[in-house]
Amino acid sequence: MTAPFPTRRQEAWRYADLDALQPVWEQLAEPLTLTVAAGGKLEQCWVPSEEDVQVRRVQLSVGRAATARILVVNSALIYGRIEVQVSLAEDAQFELFATNIGKANSTNEIVTTVTHSGERSRSLQVVRSVLNGQATGSYIGRVEVARGAQQSDAEQSVKSLLLERGASANCKPELEIFADDVRCAHGAAVGELDPLQLFYAQSRGLDPAGARAILLEGFVMGLWDRADDPETIANAARAALRRVV
Repeated sequence: MTAPFPTRRQEAWRYADLDALQPVWEQLAEPLTLTVAAGGKLEQCWVPSEEDVQVRRVQLSVGRAATARILVVNSALIYGRIEVQVSLAEDAQFELFATNIGKANSTNEIVTTVTHSGERSRSLQVVRSVLNGQATGSYIGRVEVARGAQQSDAEQSVKSLLLERGASANCKPELEIFADDVRCAHGAAVGELDPLQLFYAQSRGLDPAGARAILLEGFVMGLWDRADDPETIANAARAALRRVV
């Protein structure tokens, strides 16, 4: 049975490009299910394809004392959506390191729901967006700590750089906590490249485009420091950044 087409009245779809989504919705209505068994380990790198509309929807279950790490470059030319629903068992750990990179009229969004079901579970989400032209980049991230999931640790860090005034960033980290012995934090910031840093880079002989490229790489490339094999994801990020500088 085909799932009903989403509307912008739904929080998770409020910034989505529904016109772009329409042609591919029937193939994407049911999310892919991934399971990491107790004590297991998963790391996946999601890099953009050549398609103008790219959507990935995943339900991820992380078992007891298991770890999962997802690294994402989301840079579709028209519409890109990364949607992840995560459930964490006791002592499980989940990490998301992701970037939205957009130009022209593109819309790229990352939507997550992370549920801490077991005690001492941990999650870390770090999202960096670089947006040029009339591009839109969004992060909607919900963290739920279930009753009894004591000593859970959840953190969300979201930062966006707007390279032109026509670009827009939407950041909505959210916490819902039903346990009293937890450590949860979130933060979001939107800004532009520091003109003093640009001046310093150009004073060292870089042209304006080269100076911007160096600063943008510094803003994004730290996301891959924890990757087991960072080369593939780093190359995809560099290629996407070159298109927006």
